[in-house]
Amino acid sequence: MGNYALLVLSLGIILIGAEGFTNAIEWLGKKLDLGAGAVGSILAAVGTALPETMVPILAFVNSTWEGNMTQEVGIGAILGAPFMLATLAFFISGLAVLFFRRENSPLKIDARVVKRDLGFFLLVYSVAVLASFLPEPLKKGAALVLVASYLGYVVGTVRSSQGRDHGKITPLYLARGVYKPSLSLVLAQVALALIIIVWGAQGFVHAVETVALAKGIPVFVLSLIITPIATELPEKFNSVLWLRQGKDTLALGNISGAMVFQSSVIPALGIMLTPWKLESLALWSAVLALGAAWVPYYSLRRWGRILPSSLLLGGGFYLVFIWIVLRGPILH
Repeated sequence: MGNYALLVLSLGIILIGAEGFTNAIEWLGKKLDLGAGAVGSILAAVGTALPETMVPILAFVNSTWEGNMTQEVGIGAILGAPFMLATLAFFISGLAVLFFRRENSPLKIDARVVKRDLGFFLLVYSVAVLASFLPEPLKKGAALVLVASYLGYVVGTVRSSQGRDHGKITPLYLARGVYKPSLSLVLAQVALALIIIVWGAQGFVHAVETVALAKGIPVFVLSLIITPIATELPEKFNSVLWLRQGKDTLALGNISGAMVFQSSVIPALGIMLTPWKLESLALWSAVLALGAAWVPYYSLRRWGRILPSSLLLGGGFYLVFIWIVLRGPILH
């Protein structure tokens, strides 16, 4: 019973942290003269990616002493993050839009920003997956390409969105009544919110892992499916909060920007620190993540818009993967 209570408590802590983070990150974007594209796709995405980023890093460090099983946890966490974002995060976003607006109307997004993010994700994540089939020297080269690509993406995103306004901002929570809070106060709230989010995510992951292991769930499935659900909660909560406020570019940019980061920099780390040989279940998760991301990307390319119903299709890709996992033999 204690673990289930911890799950609920941790969710509440993450939600409080996400509320403070979304508020502070918008003010930080304003202070840096950045538009919604850069705020959502870079500042918010990388900030809330910290909990899940720490999982593979710690796993790879521990694998020096604990062996291949810990490496499996790291690789599972790397592949699980983009999979959860492309499937469940988009699905939850679609549900949130329908819940708040009661209609299947197109999201009010900067199509150029989200299309760029999704196109970049489809390209670099494909490179990361294909690197599994390359000889060792070429794998290291692929890792360098992934990191360099992300740096280029950051520079391009900042340049294209600089000076673009992203609407009315709620007063900074640490400076209620202050019209123009100082940069130090904004950074203090960002740091405090991240600490709260990480604290809540750690409690949630611990409770989920305890329950899952007690049920006999394999460690790779745990790291590929269950842990990323918990660690991706900040992105999901942030996006729902922004969708409620009608800030759709920030909401989707938070998810798509995290997908870019999680498909380039973090896989590069895995390629450098492990043999990076992806087994069948890992490859299935990657293929389904690419498929789920392709749906809204195609919608933007074809019609220049995204409907909530197209985001809901991400849930279908997630269910396909669960069916594959439940088949059992594919795990061996």
